[in-house]
Amino acid sequence: MNIQATHRDTPWTILKLLNWAASYFKSHDIDNPKSTAEILLSHALQLQRIDLYLQYDRPLNRDELSAFKQLVQRRRNREPVAYIVGNKEFWSLPLAVTQDVLIPRPDTECLVETALGILEHEPVGLPLRILDLGTGSGAIILSIASQCQGPVYFASDISEKATVLAKANAMENGLTHIHFFTGDWLVPLRTSAKPFDLIVSNPPYIPSGEIPSLQAEICRYEPLLALDAGADGLVCLRHLVQNVWPYLKPGGHLIMEIGYNQKNDVTALAMAAGRYEAISVRKDYGGNDRVICMRRN
Repeated sequence: MNIQATHRDTPWTILKLLNWAASYFKSHDIDNPKSTAEILLSHALQLQRIDLYLQYDRPLNRDELSAFKQLVQRRRNREPVAYIVGNKEFWSLPLAVTQDVLIPRPDTECLVETALGILEHEPVGLPLRILDLGTGSGAIILSIASQCQGPVYFASDISEKATVLAKANAMENGLTHIHFFTGDWLVPLRTSAKPFDLIVSNPPYIPSGEIPSLQAEICRYEPLLALDAGADGLVCLRHLVQNVWPYLKPGGHLIMEIGYNQKNDVTALAMAAGRYEAISVRKDYGGNDRVICMRRN
């Protein structure tokens, strides 16, 4: 891969480089080659994507070419674009992401929509208490908080690095009314404390044996701790279903993201727990079962 300017009469302009990178990514089966080229070049040049076309005939210097080449090589090695540029938009919120957290995905917006739908029907009174378990980048709790200002919000993650990142994302988006803490699921909480009206979570739900067969972008780069859910893919979902209810007020809701083929298994777990009613599953934008919702009886 040689993108050095070797002839003064034919410099590498922005447009020429964009066309080359898009073709290069396409030849290596990289998704969305054109937009990937635009995102990486705008990042390398510290420009908005629209500016690439406003300055399409601008020649790049040697340092700029070198910086872009390094980004192209990283993507060629299947490193996700979000990790390369250090950010990802979710629910119209800009979020910093690192390899300590999962990259937020559009399917998870279904969980946010489900939560907001429940909150719309909550009676007016004392502030609601909402908890996000396994918050990662903070995508879910920040999205809910950005739309619903009244409740008191809490979020936790077993990874201290993830908790620090989520808190920074909250500050960056002006959402300073969220309380973050680090811990293994419910361990830091006391059942004697005031219960929550809503608990949300996007826990690991991929069976251990399936992880090596996932896209390289996922299995090589995203945190195993946030993916691996044991042999049957239900370890974390089972733990939450069985142990969350004492932390919910009567009538409080538990909402979790699940795998596309886990509807029956997780529904059975919820029914077997004997603590929930109104168990329902919502599909994502692709038509796959994605979010399970249940209410403490």
